[in-house]
Amino acid sequence: MLMNQLATPGLGSLMAGRWAAGTGQLICAVTGFILLLTWMVKLTYGQIDYAMGNGNGSLKSVAWMGWWGGALFAGAWLWSGLTSISLMTASSQSQKQVLENVAANLISLGEREILSHLALLPHWTRTGPAISRVFEFKDFPAAINFVNAVAELAEQAQHHPDIDIRWNKVTLALTTHDAGGLTSRDFTLAHGLDEILPKA
Repeated sequence: MLMNQLATPGLGSLMAGRWAAGTGQLICAVTGFILLLTWMVKLTYGQIDYAMGNGNGSLKSVAWMGWWGGALFAGAWLWSGLTSISLMTASSQSQKQVLENVAANLISLGEREILSHLALLPHWTRTGPAISRVFEFKDFPAAINFVNAVAELAEQAQHHPDIDIRWNKVTLALTTHDAGGLTSRDFTLAHGLDEILPKA
């Protein structure tokens, strides 16, 4: 917003990835500035010529430059102001969503809550700030089929386990790195991983 309003209209929009608006604002601002500058130079030289008795002092032929230059520059500034307001609104919505996600899913669980969740997952064990489980299959292809199913579920949940594959054994470890420990997301995904086991 500061780049748009205090530096060059359109520059802040371009920096924020609003390419069409930023380019349009920058073109209007530069064109308006050039027209205004040309108008001021012609006005100055016209007045000097008139003062020296070399002209009639009429500058009607260049007056349009001042009007159009001022209108384009003011329009670019107003347009970039509207874009800045739009960017601020989008940013506040994004920050609100991040805070809601943090409040809902990224709060580290206390010891009592962790033990309560683990009681519902008899095959999972706790190792420090993570829970893990070893899955065993008849052969390597069956293990890889399971890993593919894990990847699909993890993508849907946007929460990804650490995976260790040893021929027919797959070890999955879950922790929420952003929270620095275990959260409800880890236990929810663990339940989901237990449910896909018969399908793998």
